[in-house]
Amino acid sequence: MPGNAVARFSNVSLLSVASVLPSRVTTSEDIESRLAPSLTRLKLRSGLLRRVAGVLERRNWAEGESADAATIAAGERALAEAGVPASEVGLLINTSVTRTNLEPSVAVALHHGLGLPSSAVNFDIANACLGFINGMSLAATMIESGQIRYAMVVAGEDADEIQVNTIDRLLRSDSDREGFMSEFASLTLGSGSAAAVLGRTDDHPEGHRILGGVTRAATEFHRLCVGSVDGMFTDAKALLKGGLNLVVSAWKEASGEWDWKSMNRYITHQVSSIHTDAIVKAVDLDRSSVPTTFPHLGNIGPASVPITLDREQAGLRRGDRVLLMGVGSGLNTAMMELAW
Repeated sequence: MPGNAVARFSNVSLLSVASVLPSRVTTSEDIESRLAPSLTRLKLRSGLLRRVAGVLERRNWAEGESADAATIAAGERALAEAGVPASEVGLLINTSVTRTNLEPSVAVALHHGLGLPSSAVNFDIANACLGFINGMSLAATMIESGQIRYAMVVAGEDADEIQVNTIDRLLRSDSDREGFMSEFASLTLGSGSAAAVLGRTDDHPEGHRILGGVTRAATEFHRLCVGSVDGMFTDAKALLKGGLNLVVSAWKEASGEWDWKSMNRYITHQVSSIHTDAIVKAVDLDRSSVPTTFPHLGNIGPASVPITLDREQAGLRRGDRVLLMGVGSGLNTAMMELAW
């Protein structure tokens, strides 16, 4: 039967969120200049990334920088802002798509780098671009159940390898327009790291309450966007249609239990101008309450939501209502409400 999975929390708060961005800026003009031979051969106009996706630039790690080091730095910053010592953290969840090896988990290196205690459970969970929201929900469940006092959820993404591989493939003489467009989304990716610390509300009344939310799956569309470090191949039109239908279905189903029509901020997963505009129209959001980071940061996968929230938090006031929301390849959607 169709329907949403619902989670509600009564004693969990977001204590802090922090992010670290790469220092190297890669403009869309730079990427398209590298692709110029193929654009000319395939009779595609320049400015495609700006016109179609609204992505002007993105960040990439410079020499001496890495996603893991930046994620550790973001975690340290989040702990300091929350006023929580590393020794008190009982759970570390890494939600990155990026991983340099299949085994061990990315979380173990982050656990070590952050100096977390041996008692801190640590592991990776992956759910495409929804991983961070899923990680927050799982961490909130463990805090609410009394298993742990504090949790850290992190994500660190590195788009370099996939973009280099994609550009090399698109420059081959046998590439065609259909193949180019199926890999177009890879060119919008960006890099960055983020971390959040969660704890009990009764210990931290200054925190931002996590009220709960919903998730919904439409896994019949699991082949519409398939990616690895070699490349990401997407049926963009079908993905957008399927994703919008999923969001609308979840939104309508949730409306009987949740009042999300008048939030102060909608922190959406950052994909493109087309995606953002479509979501705003589909569920009739106030466009001024939907901040965007994709024009200058691109799509940073699961790190997009916390990075956008971090950049937006200075403008939030006590009592503001914030909805985290997004769609991830697979397809899955998730919405989580915070009381700032």
